[in-house]
Amino acid sequence: MTNQSERPTLDRLAKQLADAVPGNLKSIGEDVERNFKSITQSTLSKMDLVTREEFDIQTAVLARTREKLELLETRLAELEDSQQID
Repeated sequence: MTNQSERPTLDRLAKQLADAVPGNLKSIGEDVERNFKSITQSTLSKMDLVTREEFDIQTAVLARTREKLELLETRLAELEDSQQID
């Protein structure tokens, strides 16, 4: 589930967490940063999350579906109006 678009965000988060470590522990900073990144990736992979790309695709599908529904509702209302006139 990890893709290229997630990596900069995870890298940045891992760096922020590593930077928050007290100064006397910073000598092991790279190891801490790698471990934070690994733990974060592991935790996120266990969650039922969608990628940003999947979310954007579904948002577009929903918008098109909503447009079609509105057109159908308008068409149905017009048909009902024309039947009442007859």
